[in-house]
Amino acid sequence: MKRWSRPLHHAANILNPDIDQTSESVRLHMRCLMQWLEQTYTKEHDRPMVTNFKSYTNGFWKGLFTCYDHPHVPRTNNDHERFFRRTKTRHRRMTGLRSWNEYIMRSGEFVVFVDDALRQTDVLNRLQSVSYEVFHAERQRWARRLEETTKRRRFRR
Repeated sequence: MKRWSRPLHHAANILNPDIDQTSESVRLHMRCLMQWLEQTYTKEHDRPMVTNFKSYTNGFWKGLFTCYDHPHVPRTNNDHERFFRRTKTRHRRMTGLRSWNEYIMRSGEFVVFVDDALRQTDVLNRLQSVSYEVFHAERQRWARRLEETTKRRRFRR
């Protein structure tokens, strides 16, 4: 079993961002790693690991290398996941409900950003810079957007 951790360490080292790396160079190294994996781990009990590694990597292949050519794109979505976990935890504490699906359906999917915006220091200045007409037009657009979901919800009940 310890022998199987070696390819994962190789993949982690290849995918670890460096100044000189481009998506093409990382893609090439990953292809070489996958070929090496198939040639090295040829025993029958190694087959599930090789198959799993290849299918998992191929599943992410299309978006796996974007962060090397575009520095504004994060390599992982860990920060994104933490943000949602914090927001869900706050909702759970406020309402006592484990699921927040109903809350999202009722208020819209961007409601998670409101919670984050309220904790920002310059939110009042940003809100004051928006004219009433722009706010009112956006509010009407948002109400129309949620209207369809509300109708469906009411119909089901």
